[in-house]
Amino acid sequence: MELGQLLISEGLATREQITAAREAHSGSRIDQALIRMGVVTEDRLLQTLSSEFGMPYVDLKNVQVDTDLLAKFPTSSIYRHSLLPLYRQNGHVVVATSDPLNLEGLDELSTVSGFRLSPVLTRSGELGSRIHELLGVGGDTINELVRRKADEGIELLEEINEDFGELAEGAQAPSVIKLVNELLMDAVKLQTSDVHIEPQENGMRVRFRLDGMLRIQPTPPEIAQFYNAIVTRLKIMSHLNIAEKRLPQDGRIKLRVSGREVDVRVSIIPMLHGEGVVMRLLDKARMTFDLRNVGMPPTVMKIFRQLIDLPHGIILVTGPTGSGKSTSLYSALNEIKDPSVKIITVEDPVEYQMDGISQIQVHSRIGLTFAAGLRSILRHDPDVVLIGEIRDGETAQAAIQASLTGHLVFSTLHTNDAPSAFTRLVDMGVEPYLVASTVEGILAQRLVRRLCAHCKVPVPISQADLPSDFPRDLCDVVYEPKGCRECRDTGFAGRIGVFELLRTDPMVQRMCVEQRSSTEIRDYALKAGMTTLRSSGWEQVAAGVTSIDEVVRLTRGDIVG
Repeated sequence: MELGQLLISEGLATREQITAAREAHSGSRIDQALIRMGVVTEDRLLQTLSSEFGMPYVDLKNVQVDTDLLAKFPTSSIYRHSLLPLYRQNGHVVVATSDPLNLEGLDELSTVSGFRLSPVLTRSGELGSRIHELLGVGGDTINELVRRKADEGIELLEEINEDFGELAEGAQAPSVIKLVNELLMDAVKLQTSDVHIEPQENGMRVRFRLDGMLRIQPTPPEIAQFYNAIVTRLKIMSHLNIAEKRLPQDGRIKLRVSGREVDVRVSIIPMLHGEGVVMRLLDKARMTFDLRNVGMPPTVMKIFRQLIDLPHGIILVTGPTGSGKSTSLYSALNEIKDPSVKIITVEDPVEYQMDGISQIQVHSRIGLTFAAGLRSILRHDPDVVLIGEIRDGETAQAAIQASLTGHLVFSTLHTNDAPSAFTRLVDMGVEPYLVASTVEGILAQRLVRRLCAHCKVPVPISQADLPSDFPRDLCDVVYEPKGCRECRDTGFAGRIGVFELLRTDPMVQRMCVEQRSSTEIRDYALKAGMTTLRSSGWEQVAAGVTSIDEVVRLTRGDIVG
């Protein structure tokens, strides 16, 4: 029976829908056209075809793939025809496919492998993900090394000088270009924040940072022989010196991936077994700078809004790298941005470009440091100044002076909590009385992973393993991660902030002038009702947003001395 007629007879589509699908998607197979139009779901279609063609329908999530068996099949055929050998059964090899009509691919795989195949049906998205998971990034490129157009789906937004001589010959090969592009496209697709490419004694390792956690990305073993070419290609894309292999280098790549602009900050450092590469991906399409979206509790949000509306003073955001400090600061600037307010930033590097704000890129090699930039921009009559980071005493002194001359100054500082910011500035050489009189508030923050809404599991308080400082009267049920198809079996999807906000009051100022320890300042702030990182985390646990283990992993308990 013709496929369209079969779908009509099974009640999956009408004649009118079949006709409309053929007109709208000429050249596409009718079942795929109907799926794209939303007439029928892939699951329902596959279950119908499963019965018609006598191919069982399976959920790959519940299938254990025999990796030793998989290694006996050529990966080029697996990728080309989207076929995945699963396991042996009754003298046959069970092979997953999403297309019951792909007889040519099944015949080819059977011929080149020498195995008799027994096909089963599964969802195409799940099949592609499982092939990718088992065979790794660029597996088809590694095996075929075909000379074909290498810029499919990815576009460099800056011109590359092609004249690099013999050093770049291997890196400019179409297969290597395609391999690097696949790596970047995969990272963007998974919403990766950082890509780590690390040389090993016997190969290389690729790790993606997803939701703050590093995870090894499967790659074919053969990729190791292209390591130097991959690094050189990334240097070329970043406009770096490809001949320099002894010194660290930093660069930037501007890409358009599937229509989305992505900035890639590249850092290359010589290591024992070769040059290590770390790339930070900034996906502009995913960035929204809105205080309502960062996850601040209403009480913290109210005080923070009051702070950012002050006419002068210093507001600090503290936390480790990757804790969302820049997002909070940009959200604050976006909140107060107005044609009547001049805002100037000094950053290293400029991470996000914002309309209505003057941004300056630090260039330490030519003397444009944070401190030098800040002294210069004060002559441009700003109302609000953002300093990317207070790293040393000179920058700290410049920030203090800017505040004393009537400017509102935002900046970041690397401390573990809010009270430690006072002692950190004093350690940098700033007079305690100046710190006390200029610092108006300190926001400490961390990013905890959100529980996947599709699979999180409720656990009664009475059965949960609770830390000693968890407020048991906060809720009756907590949630724990489980893992499902939607979250790639991690149990988490995305992140949200937890916050600790300390607003300077006369007592805190007095303690700072007296050079009291950060512990004493913290004890006072806790007794005065400061919302801590830990308590902010417990509120997210009670709301079912994150897990107890996630809060424990990123915060310390609140102990009053």
